[in-house]
Amino acid sequence: MRRYVLTINPGSTSTKVALFNGEENVLQTNLSHSPQELEKYQKITDQYGYRKDIILEWLKENNIQLNELIAVVGRGGLLRPMPGGTYEVSEPMIKDLNIGYQGEHASNLGGIIAKAIADIEGIEAYIVDPVAVDEFEDVARISGMPEIERRSLGHALNIKAVGHRVAAEFNKKFEEVNFVIAHLGGGISVAPVRNGRIIDYNNANEMGPFSPERVGGLPVGDVAKLCFSGEYTATELKAKMRGKGGLTAYLGTNDAREVEKMVDAGDKKATQIYDAMAYQIAKEIGAMATVLQGKVDAVVLTGGLAYSKNLTAYIEERIGFIAPFRVHPGEDEMKALNEGAQRVIKGLEKAKIYENEVEIND
Repeated sequence: MRRYVLTINPGSTSTKVALFNGEENVLQTNLSHSPQELEKYQKITDQYGYRKDIILEWLKENNIQLNELIAVVGRGGLLRPMPGGTYEVSEPMIKDLNIGYQGEHASNLGGIIAKAIADIEGIEAYIVDPVAVDEFEDVARISGMPEIERRSLGHALNIKAVGHRVAAEFNKKFEEVNFVIAHLGGGISVAPVRNGRIIDYNNANEMGPFSPERVGGLPVGDVAKLCFSGEYTATELKAKMRGKGGLTAYLGTNDAREVEKMVDAGDKKATQIYDAMAYQIAKEIGAMATVLQGKVDAVVLTGGLAYSKNLTAYIEERIGFIAPFRVHPGEDEMKALNEGAQRVIKGLEKAKIYENEVEIND
């Protein structure tokens, strides 16, 4: 009897897998891959057979038969710019995942592995709200410099999943509400979501608030001076901006829990820096509320940092006047992948076809 949805989330050195019976996560693990094994493969997507076989072995070890699977869902990869939603994995999608249309990344394996396993049983394979989700309005793409276009890159999977959950709290469909949703993690994405579509973003790698390890938006003139100062290579500057910026640069740690301990101990510098991060998050939320012209049904905080009551209270104090305030801490990618598949299985949403939603001229 078919009852399980298998979710697959490939990372650089591991693959998370989980089995869901309806909404219930009944089995989950993190399958580790040694660097020695992975270095055998020239491209990331060349690893798909190796990772697929490990997943099949995991199912076998747990006495799960393939004929018990309803569907297989993989993490979406760096595909062509596309609307959000749950997508059937098709051959044109597989082709773009294999070539790494917008770059090589472990997430490109998600759809490929899902399709390979699903085809054994003749069931559907899906991806849900990949990083490549692009629902920007045209005005949001203009940067102020013709050579540079603002791009849609952010935490689409978690933002959309949380959006669906909060909409349900209002007894409405996601497509009937307007939210400002802030994903607060190692990187911070703040998105105005109109009728279920992410119509703008700060690119968490380059713009918006600083975060535990990223610099956020910087004064461009001063950045230009650093670039030509001769003090740093391009690689060193990139590392300073992503990985060694934010809380890490100021306080020597990317762990907000450690920073809060410093604050509680009376560390004035830690207090100032932590407040500054919260201040910038609140300011970005306010800016994105203007994108929705103030028609905001809720402001929602999610991601790992949203577990901090101090941080969320600071933000609410500054932006609570905008709309009702909701906190959904954490980021459960496996749950989000399953929820996307369940919406299709239950007929609440129709699966999209990749080649019908993107421009393929090559």
